[in-house]
Amino acid sequence: MAKKRTKADRLQRQTEQQEKKVERRPEEIEKKPSTLAPNSGEPTITIPIEQQIRKRAYELYEQRGRTDGHELDDWLQAECEIKRTNAAAA
Repeated sequence: MAKKRTKADRLQRQTEQQEKKVERRPEEIEKKPSTLAPNSGEPTITIPIEQQIRKRAYELYEQRGRTDGHELDDWLQAECEIKRTNAAAA
């Protein structure tokens, strides 16, 4: 059975994620826009990856019923999904 995360666990995870963000060098940050696959003959649309992540994180927030307090979880999940999708498309 999975271990239930406590508030302390979540805060520790958030702290670790923040530290990772601070440690990143500017040249490691992805600046080039990502390309979404066109639907049914539509032209290719180039959208920066941060905008894609923001949109997906908001979708996750809405799916949860707009409950606050999960911003980092939503962002990290969205980032993982978008990067996985872009890697598969490449």
